Amino acid sequence: MAGAPSGDYLDVDDDGNLVLRLWVLPGAGRSAVVGRHGDALKVKVAAPPTQGRANEACVALVATSLGVAASAVELVGGAASRAKRLLVRGVEPDDARRLLAALADDGLGPARPGNAGSPRGVR
Repeated sequence: MAGAPSGDYLDVDDDGNLVLRLWVLPGAGRSAVVGRHGDALKVKVAAPPTQGRANEACVALVATSLGVAASAVELVGGAASRAKRLLVRGVEPDDARRLLAALADDGLGPARPGNAGSPRGVR
């Protein structure tokens, strides 16, 4: 990584690519960005945590959320853990923060299921 971590869920590597830290909740009713978990972005994925399906769902959710092809997103850490790191090519850090915050609806605060302002996600 270039420099020290920024203190949030997103860093930039030496090549200018984003590295997202995720906290993943597999087996959810739907896939969505739901807020923060410490220094990670908290996401739910509908896929179960077996045979890499939840990892694939994380890649798809991040790619769709940031408007890039799935081939631009790569799992680089945490394949067997809820704490994952994804490398994302072709997205500016400020754009990524804005897009992900919009999905969580309230600046990446806690999710509020059932409210009109609850997070939206990708099915």
